[in-house]
Amino acid sequence: MHGEELQARSFTAEKLTMALYLVVRIVWIAAALLGHGPDTYGTAGWVLLNAVTVVMAVTGIVLGLALAQRWGRRLPAAPVIFFSWVGAGFLVPMLPYTVINGVLGALGTDPGGGDGSASAARGETVFLTIGFTGMAVGLAVALPIYLRERWPGAFLGHVAACPSRSSAPVTAAMAVAAGLGLLWSSWALGGTLGLDPAHGEHGDINGRLLNASSALWVLLGVWSVWTITRRRPVRLRRWIPMTLAFGASGSMFAWSAWKLPMVILRPGGFVTAEYTMLAIVEHSLSIGVGLIFMASVLRAVRREDATPPESAAALE
Repeated sequence: MHGEELQARSFTAEKLTMALYLVVRIVWIAAALLGHGPDTYGTAGWVLLNAVTVVMAVTGIVLGLALAQRWGRRLPAAPVIFFSWVGAGFLVPMLPYTVINGVLGALGTDPGGGDGSASAARGETVFLTIGFTGMAVGLAVALPIYLRERWPGAFLGHVAACPSRSSAPVTAAMAVAAGLGLLWSSWALGGTLGLDPAHGEHGDINGRLLNASSALWVLLGVWSVWTITRRRPVRLRRWIPMTLAFGASGSMFAWSAWKLPMVILRPGGFVTAEYTMLAIVEHSLSIGVGLIFMASVLRAVRREDATPPESAAALE
């Protein structure tokens, strides 16, 4: 199937599933304004939280249009890359978690967890899950095609040798990311280092799966950035580490940029499983590492796309 046709189909599916997500969120806002919001949040907090997700979903629809239509390639690169980076960082890394969580639910296992929407009817929860998953799959399919077609030199062929060694900030970022990955892996395996005993209920299956997902993607980010910044060429298709580094850095930045204000402001009585100061340091480091990793990706794009392969002309 041609890349453009695949992009169009993925956007159609994304648009349909996103419509389900939007409908549920808008219904929740209306219910809260009528006095039927959840007890764990005040009316204003619940309306604000859902309004933010509505804006994010609408942004996702616009982004999907830009990725699937030819005019999207003529848009300025900076906003397309930023919104794609954040959107993919939020959604795509959650696909394995969503699948495993769904399988556990189908087997009758309660993974625990949940959010302020826990009081929602099962049908509404299903709509949210379908919408969330549809958006993630749409981005996972359309975004790599868009990046390859707009910057073919950076995503086609094999990994080339980096003309210089990794800079000190990139090396430090990889070390910090590896440390975060090991910490999150230990939590996923049941470790308690850094966790607040007063919030032991967060050590359920759901919490472990989330930590495993975070650990997986940050370690993939370390490997990908190391691969695209090493001085020797690698017999590896260039799009693999480039796409993984793009998604992993976006995941670190987006989720920590979301969680850090939650840790500090504690809306609706929100509490974090780890000690508060550790959570602040953890998410601040994750945001910084995500930015540095993305800067490495952009440098690689500029370096590799300066001499695109001859076969890339067939993509235009």
